[in-house]
Amino acid sequence: MTPDTAEINLQPQPETRSTAGMTTKVVKGSLWTLAGQVAPLGVSLFTTPFVIRLLGSEGYGVLILVGLIPTYFAFADFGMGIASTKFASEAYAAGDSEKEARTVRTAALIALIVSLPVAAAIFIFSNAAIAAFNVPAHLQSEANLALKLASVTFVIGFLNNIFNTPQLTRLRMDLNTFVNSGYRMLGLIATPIVIYLGGGILGAVAVLLIVALLTLAAHLYVSGKLLNHLFQFTLDRTLIRPMLNFGGAFAFAGIAAVLLVNLEKLVLAKVTTVETLAHYAVAFTLATMATMFSSAMIQSLVPAFSQLLIPEKREQLNNLFARALRLNLVMMLPILVTLFVIARPFFTIWAGEDFGRESTIPFYVLLLGVFFNVMAFVPHSLLISTGRTDILAKIYWIELFPYIALIAFLTSTFGAVGAAMAWGTRVFVDAAVLGYLVRNSSNVSLRVFDTKAWKFVLTIVVLSPPVLITLLYSSFQIFILFVLAISLIIYAWLAWINFIGNEEKIWLTGRMQSLFAR
Repeated sequence: MTPDTAEINLQPQPETRSTAGMTTKVVKGSLWTLAGQVAPLGVSLFTTPFVIRLLGSEGYGVLILVGLIPTYFAFADFGMGIASTKFASEAYAAGDSEKEARTVRTAALIALIVSLPVAAAIFIFSNAAIAAFNVPAHLQSEANLALKLASVTFVIGFLNNIFNTPQLTRLRMDLNTFVNSGYRMLGLIATPIVIYLGGGILGAVAVLLIVALLTLAAHLYVSGKLLNHLFQFTLDRTLIRPMLNFGGAFAFAGIAAVLLVNLEKLVLAKVTTVETLAHYAVAFTLATMATMFSSAMIQSLVPAFSQLLIPEKREQLNNLFARALRLNLVMMLPILVTLFVIARPFFTIWAGEDFGRESTIPFYVLLLGVFFNVMAFVPHSLLISTGRTDILAKIYWIELFPYIALIAFLTSTFGAVGAAMAWGTRVFVDAAVLGYLVRNSSNVSLRVFDTKAWKFVLTIVVLSPPVLITLLYSSFQIFILFVLAISLIIYAWLAWINFIGNEEKIWLTGRMQSLFAR
């Protein structure tokens, strides 16, 4: 896919306060971000089976564990990745490029000061961390060294999420996508090669470190081209306190959020085996593919919402919020149905018969949770944009302790299926609470569709035949793909005439005409 020359021009663009057509900019940016997720995913679908077979189920489970442990300290940037985007977007909307640059530099310094001690602790206590889980004795030494390397990658990742800010404030998701996805795909391709050459788990983690360093260098180059003031040495002292207040609440929320998102995986590794963790992790990875468009929207929604918070732009904010909810729902449903139908044969062919047997049922349960998880993305983005990270902190900490009890019971009783049940229950509560709070704190409407309810019900019913047939047959039947295709075509037609707004239709039609004209 080769973008137009105009789309990848790195010369600084004139600062502008205009927020006209923000929905179109968000959709365009989201599609670029989505493309940046899909392309590496395609590469991963090809390379991961080689990694699984080269490392074996135990080795692959250990590789997942090594990557998982640092994620429990994702709050260690003190929320500066998202704080940089929010405050720099406000400076950009005001036309103050110098303040935008000072914001990025200030955020980077705060992130380094906070994250380096955490990374050092992971490095020093890596052996104890590995010993706490059911890692086979012959893999413990390699896992220990791999976790030390991962602690370095951990800090570099924070800097990547800050120095891409000038790309995000301008909604230049095309540039951000090229940088992040390009190097990520190179890393995915290199990983099985390095393992095959004898690198093992340690070699796979070393590839991730090299990719993170190359990505940082590229972000510095691209962002420097977009924002000439980026490489000066001044900070913005007036922003330190607001950024710390915002980031502190976000980091405090992040401590609980990291546990909420990943705790069931660590409990599963503790009470079962790393093989069971591998089966669940594969199911979780495929299930969360359905959230790709929604998560892609966050990078565009946070800067977009941040630029629409003034009273004069309240109507634009409300329209963008409703359209984002609608687009999430319309795009999510066919993805969920498709994943449901292809799950068992995909797991069997892609990862092996044991994964087809052990990963499918947890996957079905996870899909139910994904439905509610997706609907929480938009209110979550709005809360961040309005600076109400304290609300997120309260929600997550209130949820945490009941969730721990739920995981302990369900995982010990039902294994991987219980872990999926616990995760699904938690994201359902998240979606309900976030929707309620956003409606009351930001005065936005949660009404997604202007059409009658029976039209929405009919649209969903159209997608039910391939799901029901999949449940009726114990083995995959090829004719289900034909039924799926017919259902998706009818759904697309109904969604187009009932749920896609005129602005989105005009933009999508224009893009399709542009593509076919090439």
